[in-house]
Amino acid sequence: MSLPSDRPNEPVGPGRRRIRRRSLTASAVGAALVLSGCGDGSDADHEAVRLGFVNGAHTDFHTCLQGAVELAAENEGVKLFTANSQQDASKELANIGKMTSWKVDALIVQPVDISALPADITRARSADTPVFLTSVVPKDTSDLLGAVVVDLEQAGRLDAGWIERDANGKRSEVGVVAGAPGAASDLLVAGFTAALPGSAEVVASRPGMFDPTVARDVAAAMIGEHPGLDYAFVANEEMAFAVREAFDAAGAKGVRIVTVNGTDKGLAAIRAGKLSATVTNSPLVNGTMAVRNVLALLAGKEADRIDSVPLVLVTKNNLDQAPQYCP
Repeated sequence: MSLPSDRPNEPVGPGRRRIRRRSLTASAVGAALVLSGCGDGSDADHEAVRLGFVNGAHTDFHTCLQGAVELAAENEGVKLFTANSQQDASKELANIGKMTSWKVDALIVQPVDISALPADITRARSADTPVFLTSVVPKDTSDLLGAVVVDLEQAGRLDAGWIERDANGKRSEVGVVAGAPGAASDLLVAGFTAALPGSAEVVASRPGMFDPTVARDVAAAMIGEHPGLDYAFVANEEMAFAVREAFDAAGAKGVRIVTVNGTDKGLAAIRAGKLSATVTNSPLVNGTMAVRNVLALLAGKEADRIDSVPLVLVTKNNLDQAPQYCP
């Protein structure tokens, strides 16, 4: 499902094969979609609506988020145009300009960097195109149509809380493998470090760039410099698997890793004891809520402008509570 970033893709809409709406497996997911404020809709309601989706990268999260947006748009009977910014804020701005030239009714954007959003929003507004964000929002949301927000700082705090309970007051060394500098990673790491107990010291923090190869090298260097490491916080599961490999290769199988996403592979790693905890951040929920809320807000129906995706801290004890991750 990787998509080019140099031009918007052809629309996804009622002309394609109708995709059956999949069931959402966890009660939290169902509750979130009910609370989003918009019903199932129909082709008749939305057949004239054209939406654009500008994705921020090609990680598993971004790929599943795009799949969720595509599925929701298909089921709601609207046309969808997509582009990918490949973690480049300048490409994001260019993609927004291209999308507005396609005369979309609204843009859904998964941001690359929250600091670049003012320019993005200004360009879209200059074309009278409302912007709806997924995952994160700037402090000032007055120029947005709305957003579905993942409280990334809370996700970091939940992982830090697990370490606090597991360490139970013992002095601990903690390593942080962040993502790419910017919106998501900065918020995750800020929430995590602020919530760590005083007995836990962050002895190393380096960006893994949301790239497993980079994360593996970062982890190998980290464990070499800090052989007494007790815990590691890794900004997504794709990197966490690589970090686990690096630690194990260095004879550090006892380092406990906490992370974020809640993919099937991540849950299997928790079951196998390779990861200790993950905070679910379901792109299926995020993308579905985004499309439904955009359509409600465009139609003047009741919906939360700034809505929230439920988060669940998952360990071996509650694997069955994780929401479905990908469509």
